[in-house]
Amino acid sequence: MTVPKKIETKEDVEAFLDQYDDFLFDCDGVLWQGNHLLPKVNETLDLLRSRNKRMTFVTNNSTKSRRAYTEKFAGFGINVEAKEIFGSSYSAAVYLKKVIEFPEDKKVLVIGEKGIEEELDNVGIKYVVGTDESYRQYPTDELLNAVERDDSIGAVLCGLDLHINYYKMAVAMQQLKDEKTIFLATNIDSTFPSKGKLLPGAGTIVGTLETCTGRKPIALGKPSDAMMDCIKAEKHFDPKRTCMVGDRLNTDIAFGSRGGLGTLMVLTGVDKEETILQKDDNSFAKPQYYADKLGDLVEILNQ
Repeated sequence: MTVPKKIETKEDVEAFLDQYDDFLFDCDGVLWQGNHLLPKVNETLDLLRSRNKRMTFVTNNSTKSRRAYTEKFAGFGINVEAKEIFGSSYSAAVYLKKVIEFPEDKKVLVIGEKGIEEELDNVGIKYVVGTDESYRQYPTDELLNAVERDDSIGAVLCGLDLHINYYKMAVAMQQLKDEKTIFLATNIDSTFPSKGKLLPGAGTIVGTLETCTGRKPIALGKPSDAMMDCIKAEKHFDPKRTCMVGDRLNTDIAFGSRGGLGTLMVLTGVDKEETILQKDDNSFAKPQYYADKLGDLVEILNQ
């Protein structure tokens, strides 16, 4: 296996940039940490735009829609259009609408937040549960006894739900007991980074449904092939001239490697240098390049 190359000189930066026309970026841990923008991110994105590089921001965070993400970027002073953002909620909506052509007379049971609902609204797919306050209550015997399968529901879509409870899981389980109900997950991340620490990810909720139903979902976030297929179909890029930039080996770097893309890992998020340099560790995909932070690209050029 090739040892990842650290970008340290101007020659390294120029050689790296010359290889690619398109860049896919993870967001949290690469561009920012929570609500803190990482150093020289704006300047690095400006550098790429000045060289006519195309950018797509790919995130597994299903709690925000593309609209919400454009607002977050704007808050950091970064001008990004919704069409440049490809989140797992949007990926799920594209999959339902365009890939499997989800029936118009069916609804999706959502375990998740408003980001999923907004993207389903944008493609005209009806849904239930989600942020509905009536499902955010203690599961009394009366409520649980009333839980039954709803034939109008054709799919269960599970993402990160900050209001998860036993009642919601019981409702979703009843639907998934029927094999004809499609089981989808926005992503299956075990954790997600927040302000420098790790918190439980969507995979912890998806895993509960897997345990009680014995079923595995189709995952629509990194590193799934389904998400890569959706992005390739929409963006029409050449994989050999495209680079995935991320901070996590088992999602971002695996996603890029499996999609035939180049890979750059930055050390401002989940995984660190000692992990990617372990010689005998075949657990995860290895990046082709790595840097201490994304801003190194512009900082090194300006030395």
